[in-house]
Amino acid sequence: MIHAMRTISRREFVGTATCATAIVRLRAQGDPAPDWGVPVIDTHLHLRQSVDGNMTHMQGCGVPRAILRARADALPQIKAIQDKYPGHFAWTGSVDAAQPDAVALLTNAVKAGAAGFGEIKSHVEADGPELKRLYAAAADLGLSIMIHFQEVPHFEGEGNWATGFKRFEAVLKAFPRTQFIGHADAFWANVSDGYANDVAYPTGPIKRGGLTDRLLSDYPNLFGDLSANSGNNALSRDAEFTKDFLNRHQDKLMFGSDCSCGDGRGAGTSQANTPAASRLSGKCVARETLALLKRSSSPDVFKKLTVDNAERMFKLRA
Repeated sequence: MIHAMRTISRREFVGTATCATAIVRLRAQGDPAPDWGVPVIDTHLHLRQSVDGNMTHMQGCGVPRAILRARADALPQIKAIQDKYPGHFAWTGSVDAAQPDAVALLTNAVKAGAAGFGEIKSHVEADGPELKRLYAAAADLGLSIMIHFQEVPHFEGEGNWATGFKRFEAVLKAFPRTQFIGHADAFWANVSDGYANDVAYPTGPIKRGGLTDRLLSDYPNLFGDLSANSGNNALSRDAEFTKDFLNRHQDKLMFGSDCSCGDGRGAGTSQANTPAASRLSGKCVARETLALLKRSSSPDVFKKLTVDNAERMFKLRA
């Protein structure tokens, strides 16, 4: 059952930028929140347990607005957050793609105010029938769909998610009206040529000609989510490559954190305690990635990566 809820207006969400200065200057434990110079939108923030949890994280890392990546049935939680913090949150709906009623659940979420599909994280093939029906539904609704691509388990028993990214070019060709947002390990590992699906987070200099880089260049319907250790790791490997990459794809990439720290300063767990992502232990992923983007791009490009592209993708401008 879909409960009636107050949906956020585009004008209201964009208007929240005017209160960004007040938000980013909050302090905790003597650590001032960074002022990034623009009203950043975190396009990948998962629901916390409490109504205040997401705002606490955002205040700590200097981010005034966010897209909540939530379950399609999380409407009561989303309504409570939007009611308490009007103008700060939009949301998208996620389901297990293998559910028989996945399309119906996502369609109902859109009717209730969801601005897209995702994060879709399922134990299926990226070019399999389960996800293809979601790709078609996203195209029909004119919304984006974010996919978690992962070929290497982080821990025993986890399994892999949306496997077969190296075959994904055929999907981009078959669904030209679908706006795909790539995310997670395999998407970002393939920024370097020759990735062999052997480690979650490769290190060392980027080898030019990677599949992800090429697909972003060749297909107008593919975009990139810069979140999590996967995005941060890829952007941290090769400074010169990163500057060129961000400039080359400045209209295709969007900042997101996918950060699980408790306060926007690195407290608690980071990256859900994933062992392979220990490099970010004790750090706020949002802060780390925003700082990386800031030093790797011009002010105009930084604003595209952190504000403009998200507003366009999620139809947040009137």
